Amino acid sequence: MKYYSTREKQYVNIQQAVLKGLAEDGGLYMPSEIPQLSQDFFENIENLSLPEIGFEVAKAFLGNAIPDQHLKNIVDDVLNFEIPLIPIHDNLYSLELFHGPTLAFKDVGARFMARLMSYFSQRKTMKVIAATSGDTGSAVAAGFYNVPGIEVYILYPKGKVSPLQEKQLTTWGGNIKALEIEGSFDDCQALAKQLLADEEMQKYQVTSANSINIARLIPQSFYYFWAYAQLKKQNKKVVFSVPSGNFGNLTAGLFAYKMGLPVEHFIASTNLNKVVPDFLETGIYTAKPSIPTISNAMDVGNPSNFERMKDLFQNNIDQFRAIISGYYFNDEETRNALQEVYQKYNYLLDPHGAIAYLGLSKYLENHPDYCGVLLETAHPAKFLEVVEDCISELVALPERLAAFNQKEKTAELLPVDYDRVKDFIKTS
Repeated sequence: MKYYSTREKQYVNIQQAVLKGLAEDGGLYMPSEIPQLSQDFFENIENLSLPEIGFEVAKAFLGNAIPDQHLKNIVDDVLNFEIPLIPIHDNLYSLELFHGPTLAFKDVGARFMARLMSYFSQRKTMKVIAATSGDTGSAVAAGFYNVPGIEVYILYPKGKVSPLQEKQLTTWGGNIKALEIEGSFDDCQALAKQLLADEEMQKYQVTSANSINIARLIPQSFYYFWAYAQLKKQNKKVVFSVPSGNFGNLTAGLFAYKMGLPVEHFIASTNLNKVVPDFLETGIYTAKPSIPTISNAMDVGNPSNFERMKDLFQNNIDQFRAIISGYYFNDEETRNALQEVYQKYNYLLDPHGAIAYLGLSKYLENHPDYCGVLLETAHPAKFLEVVEDCISELVALPERLAAFNQKEKTAELLPVDYDRVKDFIKTS
C-alpha cells in the first residue's frame, strides 16, 4: 500500500512514511485507501486475543513490508500488558489504556513506532523529535530508550506538565534528551514541525514521534476493535468518547470505523481548547492559542490530526457531523465529574477521563439504549495533586511512578527560538 501527503498527494511507501514522519510539503501521511477487514474477522472477533487483533489490523496497513512472523513478534511485544474494559454503571464502560510501562495510552503507539522505526532504519543513525503536552514524551522515551542508532529529543512546555509527567520526561539520560521550552505546547509542536520541514536537518535523518507519524496511529486503532470484541455479545450500538487534544486517538478510531468496525458514533470530548467542537457547531475551523487547564495533555489550540480528519471526510461538515459530536467542559465541571464518579461508583478517573465521561454522559442522555465506552488515557496518580484534591483522599502511587520521583531532572531550558533549538539538536 502507498501513503500520500494530505497536501500535495505525494506518494511514498510505508517505510518512507514512518521514517520521514512529516511529508516534505508539510502534510501528514495517509494510506492511499483505508483497508477493509473481512467479515470473518468481525464474526470471530470476540474469540481473538488483543495481540491477534493487533496483528490483523497492522497487517492490513503494512501489507508485506514486514514478514508476518516478525510483525507478530512486534505486536506481541508491544501488547504485553492488559487493556481491561471496566463497567462504571449501566451501559457505560471505561477502557483503561494506562497499564503499560509509563501508565498512559501512548505506550501502545510509541512502543509500536519504536520497533517499526528500528526495523525500517536498519540501524542507521536517526534523530527523533517529539513535542509533548504530557504523556507523549514519557511514552516515547520509554519506547526508544537505548534503541541503537536513535537519539530522541523531547520538547515540552515549561511549567505546563504535572510534576510526575516532568520526571518521566527528564530522568532517562542516555539517548533521551529533554528540551524544556519557555512557551506552550503549540509552540513546541510548531518547533517540531519546523525541524522536520527544514532541508538542512534532513542530513541528520530527523523524524517525528508525535501522532504526526502514521506509525503512532495504526496501533492506536487496535484497542477500538478490542473494546468492541468484549461488547459484541450485548448486541448494542457502541459509541466511543475520546478525550481529545491533538486528535490522534480519535483519528485512530476513525481509521477503525473506516475499516469496518461497527461503531455508531464518536464523541470528541475536550476541555476549553475547543476548536473542533466549535468547528462541528459552526462549520468553521479557527486555530487559537492554547488555554492551560487541569487536563493539560489536551491543551492544544491547533490539533495536528485535524488535517487527517479533514482528509478522511473530504472536508465535508455533514460527513463530520454524521459520525462525530463534540462537547467541551471547564475545570470546575471536570473536578465535579471526577468527584461524583468516585463517590457514586467507586471508580477513579483522571482529569482527561473525567472529560470523556462528561461527553459520553451528555451524549447518552439522548441515546440511552447505546453502549458507551470512554477512553481512560492515563493513570489517575499521574495527576496526583488534582485528583487528591477532588476526592479528598490520598491516592496510592504505583511503584513505577514512585521510582521516577527518586530520580534527578535533567533538561535543557530553551526559549521559543527555532535557531537555538535547531543548534542544540544538531550538536548534541
